[in-house]
Amino acid sequence: MVRGYRSFREFQQSGEGIATNVLADRLNRLEAAKIIVAEAEASDGRRINYRLTEKGIDLAPVLLELLIWAGRYEETLAPCAVIHNMAAGREYVLAEVRRRWQERDLTPFLPKFENNRGAKSKKERG
Repeated sequence: MVRGYRSFREFQQSGEGIATNVLADRLNRLEAAKIIVAEAEASDGRRINYRLTEKGIDLAPVLLELLIWAGRYEETLAPCAVIHNMAAGREYVLAEVRRRWQERDLTPFLPKFENNRGAKSKKERG
């Protein structure tokens, strides 16, 4: 959601390669756990957008640490500089993510990462 994905279709087309039935199940489970909420879009009531709840946004510190950890030890599409900057500016990142959530600012916090086959983990780079 920090990349701006809100609808089932956007999640499905995000490049993760997740099967539609698996995605639907995960969204249903997250909604049942009150981590996300499904809201009808104002301009088209047939379109459903998903949004983090307060319980969901409270997971941001944990998810940020997982993202930083993955950037250190796993091959990711995220450029190393992005991960380094997020690690160095944890407080800013968390404050900005929360601000955007509170203000319903739909601007993606993280850009879409292209398939950067040259990206390696910090551990692999030595």
